[in-house]
Amino acid sequence: MNERFTFDGYLENQMLVAMPGMLDPNFSRSVTLMCQHSSEGAIGITINRESSFTLGDIFDQMTLECKDPALRDRAVLEGGPVNKERGFVLHTPVEGFESSLRLGDDIMVTTSRDVLVAIARGEGPDQFVVALGYAGWGDGQLEDEMRQNAWLSVPTDQAILFEAPLEERWNRAVSNLGIDISNLHDVGGRA
Repeated sequence: MNERFTFDGYLENQMLVAMPGMLDPNFSRSVTLMCQHSSEGAIGITINRESSFTLGDIFDQMTLECKDPALRDRAVLEGGPVNKERGFVLHTPVEGFESSLRLGDDIMVTTSRDVLVAIARGEGPDQFVVALGYAGWGDGQLEDEMRQNAWLSVPTDQAILFEAPLEERWNRAVSNLGIDISNLHDVGGRA
């Protein structure tokens, strides 16, 4: 008898860190900020993969004027392999956008155009990350992957999300657990 046990929400506002044995190229050495987790499935945004797009490309596609070259040159992340044309803005809390979800006290995710309009005008959130696509898991799929030791769950760290260079995010997320990265192996056990 294969029963599935899920505890709605226990992975929300957590970061999933791919274990060294993760073979899926979409997630190898990835860090994914969890946005929703329930008995129906889970959604997260990968926060350490750069896409081929800049914020300027997104502004141009949406016909938004932005004259700040540093802002236009900011990298857009690959948020995951699902719906790669759909945009997500992870940001410090700012109320009033059309479609936002609070992920905790310090982070929100917004999917509506108005957040990008505000960013282009220089009136957006203090800190933000723009990503295209998301990571999604069906009913029980993520729990199965967790039991197979594919992921570590670590508390969300705003400094990793908004300040750490992309190439350091995986190492820093693992280090936040107090684990020496060289001791991580691609197989695990269960007691």
